[in-house]
Amino acid sequence: MKHYRNAFFATMVTCVILTVLVGCTQLTEATEKPAARPIEIVEQTEGFAVTEDGKKVLFYQREPKSLDGKYTRCHYIHPLYGLDGQVLTEDFPSDHLHQRGVFWAWHQLLVGGKPVGDGWMLENFSQDVDSVEILREDSKSACLKTRVFWKSPNCTDEKGREKPFIEETTVIRTHRTEGDIRKIDFEIGLLALADDVQIGGSDNEKGYGGFSPRIKTPKGLVFIGQKGRVTPQNVAVEAGPYVDFSGDFDGDGRVSGIAVLCHKSIPGYPRPWILRRRASMQNPVYPGRNPVALSAKEPLVLRYRLIIHRGDAAQIDLDKLQAEYNAETF
Repeated sequence: MKHYRNAFFATMVTCVILTVLVGCTQLTEATEKPAARPIEIVEQTEGFAVTEDGKKVLFYQREPKSLDGKYTRCHYIHPLYGLDGQVLTEDFPSDHLHQRGVFWAWHQLLVGGKPVGDGWMLENFSQDVDSVEILREDSKSACLKTRVFWKSPNCTDEKGREKPFIEETTVIRTHRTEGDIRKIDFEIGLLALADDVQIGGSDNEKGYGGFSPRIKTPKGLVFIGQKGRVTPQNVAVEAGPYVDFSGDFDGDGRVSGIAVLCHKSIPGYPRPWILRRRASMQNPVYPGRNPVALSAKEPLVLRYRLIIHRGDAAQIDLDKLQAEYNAETF
């Protein structure tokens, strides 16, 4: 009987030890295991939703959408969200129905010296989103890599079929939030698919065109450039490599902001800016009124970074953020 009692006691002790060890192992794994994929990208019917820890970051519009069959657009970002869920961008705004979220477009599109369409106004112009790839290169960010063909009914082959005249490859990278800052990078590559392809901004003294966030413009919106406050003008102004836009975007008393940073690799860096207090987009102008030629061998690459932040521009070090961005190599 004593033998059986000892065996039973030994078995119970062993079970308790194993239970404790398993529990400790599970606790260690739960403690040490990093958060899996904090930036999530999920394909939906119209495009791709980007979230961070379940909170909305942005939506990439892949499929064409229109307003009663007019102003058909795709391949842009809307909505873009603030860190506390504010919607920062607008689509189909009543004052400029062709403007759309965060977009990049040009008025002058020329092939063989002749205008074929207007990508800004969405006239005689379409974009065929050929592919969208989700890339995960590290644990702190995630990317959408897009391949898009630009077309026009005024650029056709011998059978009258539209043929692409520009191939665009764009990477949109969302970084994990650090403190009160989220970074979103855009790398836009444009390659000519025909002879003598050129792009240019508006053919006037404004010359606007290129990367253009259509953000909300609440009353009291503040513009901060490299040397301090910037006053928007009718024509382009010099503000340095970045401009920050801060205000009460939701009308609830909370101030937040979005800064646009231009990378030093952009030709003519730093570029002038078209800025608007009300009812329009914000634009680091490239290339301006005079069109530039695209190569059929090496793409023209334009790089921009958005800084989404809480508080106004005084709460972040824009000079440091710009220097860090410029230090990045590609």
